[in-house]
Amino acid sequence: MYVAFCLSLLGTSWSAQAEESNFGFSAAETYALMQAQGESILFIDVRDPVEIQFVGFTDVVDLNIPFRLVDRTHLDQERGVFAMPINPAFPEQVRAALKAKGLEEDAKIITMCRSGSARGEPSAAYLRENGFPNAFFVRHGFQGDTLTDGPHKGMRLKNGWQNEGLPWSPRMNPEKIHTPDS
Repeated sequence: MYVAFCLSLLGTSWSAQAEESNFGFSAAETYALMQAQGESILFIDVRDPVEIQFVGFTDVVDLNIPFRLVDRTHLDQERGVFAMPINPAFPEQVRAALKAKGLEEDAKIITMCRSGSARGEPSAAYLRENGFPNAFFVRHGFQGDTLTDGPHKGMRLKNGWQNEGLPWSPRMNPEKIHTPDS
C-alpha cells in the first residue's frame, strides 16, 4: 500500500520529477522505486565503509561503492579531519556493478550518502559527467539533516532513510560492502 501510494505520487515520469528537483529523490520515493522497479535500477551507497560500520546500512541498496575514500595518511590539522579524495575507480566500479546486474550505462542509478549533499548529489553529478546520464541521488541521504534547535540540536533526526522509517540495520551486509579487493 505504501509503495503504491509513493508510486502514484511519482507518476510515470519519475526521472522528470527528479530532474526538476536537482535530480534527487526523497528516501521514501527511492524505496518505492526500488520496490517497483529495482531490477532496472542500480542503487548504491557511496559512503566510506567505515562510516557505514558506525552509522548503519540498508540492504535495499545493491552495493556499496564509495565515491570518496578516507585517506588516513593526510590529516587536515586545522579542521581536524582526514582528506577524502574521490575514489579514482568509482566510474569503473559503477560500470562493473551495472554489468553484473545486466544493465547498460544509461540505466537509472541512485546514489545515497549520509546527508545527500556532501557525496550523494556530487556523486550523481560526477557519474553524469562520466557517461552515466541517468544518475540521481537520495535527498537527505541515509541519516538526514541535523536539528537546528531544541534538546536534540545537532543530531540527525530529521528526514533521510533512517528517520523515514525505511528498512535498515546497524550491521553491514559483508556481501555488499566495498573492500580494497572489490
